[in-house]
Amino acid sequence: MDGEIDPDVVGDVLITTPTSVPTLEEALSRGVKWVHLIGTGIDKFPLHLIGDDLILTNSRGLSAVPISEWVMACMLSFVKRMPNSFVTEQPKQWNIPSPSFATLENANLAILGLGGIGTAIAQRALPFGMNITAMRNSDAPSPIDGVRMVRSVTELVADADHVVLVAPLTDATRGLFNDDLFAAMKPGVQLINVARGPIIDDDALLRALDNGIVACADIDATDPEPLTDGHWMYSHPAVRLSPHVSWNWSGAFQAMYATFVDNLRLYLNDEPLLSVVNPADGY
Repeated sequence: MDGEIDPDVVGDVLITTPTSVPTLEEALSRGVKWVHLIGTGIDKFPLHLIGDDLILTNSRGLSAVPISEWVMACMLSFVKRMPNSFVTEQPKQWNIPSPSFATLENANLAILGLGGIGTAIAQRALPFGMNITAMRNSDAPSPIDGVRMVRSVTELVADADHVVLVAPLTDATRGLFNDDLFAAMKPGVQLINVARGPIIDDDALLRALDNGIVACADIDATDPEPLTDGHWMYSHPAVRLSPHVSWNWSGAFQAMYATFVDNLRLYLNDEPLLSVVNPADGY
């Protein structure tokens, strides 16, 4: 949709990316009743263009498995100090690492956001014997047993060994992880962001890393994306930076389009659509 739209092109359904494109407003004026986003996050989509008469859907839930596996890999590699535990020459001491490794068993996991992705993380962490606390933007109970729900983000992170961010970017979550919240954490926590970069105040994170509150920051979502050349996250020894790839797997795009096709069948049968987005909520 970067080029001109043929004057004769009209349609009920528009499938597009979750970002703004130059011809989006014109495309919406061509009789569109339903907009489907190939992606999950909608924080970069011009929601002001979606009126009450339009249905907006996305590809919610498709990334739950790859992202939850990514989070588990981050936690396991942190407590087992991988890849630093591998050797290419004889170490000073065989058999006994110094300091000793930690385990995920009995570790405290805090999950901000208990939607599809957060639930998938909890489902994978529970068999490891982790103590899981979660927070979501509703009073709904946990969809799975073994997860303690809280309503205060300070309570969420207070005793956490691992903090995972999977919440959408909204006015309530923007800049949520600031100096005050980091000060409420115990030293040595691992922070994993697979959500959106602006949820974290980067300057506050740097201070938390340098003073030892955050021992390791696994950052898969940044602000901006990509980061500018020379940004401190590229070189900080306690940051493991990835270029927003935790969602990816070999069948990702096929699954996204299959989700659209499933919804299209519902639309043609005048049935309620799946993964409907509420622009007022921002997700």
